[in-house]
Amino acid sequence: MSTVKNQNLKYATHRLCITAVFMALNVAMSSFSVPVPGGHLYMNDIVICTAAILLDPFAAFMVGGVGAFLGDLFFYPLPMFVSLVTHGLQAVVISVFSHYILKKHPVLASGIGVAIGAVIMVVGYSLGRAFIYSTPEYAVLKLPYQILQAAVGAVAGVLICWKFKLAELFYKKGLRS
Repeated sequence: MSTVKNQNLKYATHRLCITAVFMALNVAMSSFSVPVPGGHLYMNDIVICTAAILLDPFAAFMVGGVGAFLGDLFFYPLPMFVSLVTHGLQAVVISVFSHYILKKHPVLASGIGVAIGAVIMVVGYSLGRAFIYSTPEYAVLKLPYQILQAAVGAVAGVLICWKFKLAELFYKKGLRS
């Protein structure tokens, strides 16, 4: 009985540490942007999509929603609640698809999940910006950058997990369900 308890504690400790590392990466990636003509591109969606594919829905929410909330709180607090809800919902949807839907086809499930997550992110930020800045025009102006950010995050997250075999490493270590 003691061995099972020790293994469960070890598993929980690994999951907690991995979630914390992904959350710290999300905060770090929220701190800077890549300038593109007419705007900025943030790379934290790569971390959110990667973590959501690998982690359970609660841990994915912590990384996506709470991590983005903290990143905004530290660097640009105005949209922090929009980030909490939008990235949190995005991460949960990706995680649910990756872990519970089409279990026999995990790459396809992850692809569908990140595609739906990208739509959630674009729509959520567009509505959030229209509400926060009280002008739909500003939201429409930023729409191409949101679409680009969501697409880059979705593609990079799937590539990191499946092409570069991070998900396989998680399976071998017993960290992915």
